[in-house]
Amino acid sequence: MSRPVATNTAVSRDELEDFVRPRHHAVLLTTRSDGGAQLSPVTCGLDSEGRLVVSTYPDRAKAVNLRRRPSASACVLSDDFGDAWVQVNGTAEVIDPPDSVEPLVEYYRCIAGEHPDWEEYRAAMRDQAKSLVRVTIETWGPIATGGFPPRLA
Repeated sequence: MSRPVATNTAVSRDELEDFVRPRHHAVLLTTRSDGGAQLSPVTCGLDSEGRLVVSTYPDRAKAVNLRRRPSASACVLSDDFGDAWVQVNGTAEVIDPPDSVEPLVEYYRCIAGEHPDWEEYRAAMRDQAKSLVRVTIETWGPIATGGFPPRLA
């Protein structure tokens, strides 16, 4: 029986975006006030400008941390946990209500396509006072898969 071999594939910006665009699960890394790591499992999308976007609430740890220190990393995962992933790193901004409503429309479109009633969606975002985290991707690692080192496969 053959063993799966771990891979690390360096990719261009276009290849990165092609990989990330259909994937909507990530673990977002921000920095706590004491300098420690804060990790959040998130649903994410890639907006029309190639930024990673995440919906949140203004008082969630990720939003509070990013307002203080806007550096963020995310491990974007495939739907199958054992499949490929990539780490992206960049500078984040938090967009709070009421300015977040239209960016949240784009966020929804990135993940789910068209909503049956955009006015209802906008009203829900206003009622819930949702914020949007937008990470401008500056660096990224290779697209990786798990498995055995080639020497052991």
